[in-house]
Amino acid sequence: VQLQASGGGLVQSGGSLRLSCAASGFIFEDFSVGWFRQAPGKGREGVSCINFRGDAAFYVDPVKGRFTISRDNAKKMVYLQMNSLKPEDTAVYYCATCTVVDGIWPGDRWGQGTLVTVSS
Repeated sequence: VQLQASGGGLVQSGGSLRLSCAASGFIFEDFSVGWFRQAPGKGREGVSCINFRGDAAFYVDPVKGRFTISRDNAKKMVYLQMNSLKPEDTAVYYCATCTVVDGIWPGDRWGQGTLVTVSS
C-alpha cells in the first residue's frame, strides 16, 4: 500500500499550492481518501476527506472556503487545491484513507507527507 504525497513547498501568505497524492496497492475507488496535516509541535489533524465516488467532500472549519479536495479514480489520484494560504497552514501534509464521524479520522493506509511552508 502506497500513498505518495507531493506538491508542497514554500509560498507567501495569500498564495496557492496544489497537493497531489498517488495511490497504489489497494482498491482506491473503494475508499474515502483525504488529507491530514501536522504542524510543528502539534498533533496530526484531519483537513479534508472525499468519499469513494468523489461527490461528497468534508472540510474542517479552518480551511473551508479556501481548500478544495478532488479525486480521479481512473488515475488513482487525490488532490488538494489550497488557496489563500495562511502561516498557520504550515505543516507536513499527508494523504490517507479516511472516515468522517464527528470529525475527520484517518484509516490505516498512510503515505509519506509533503511539507508546506507559508511565510508571512
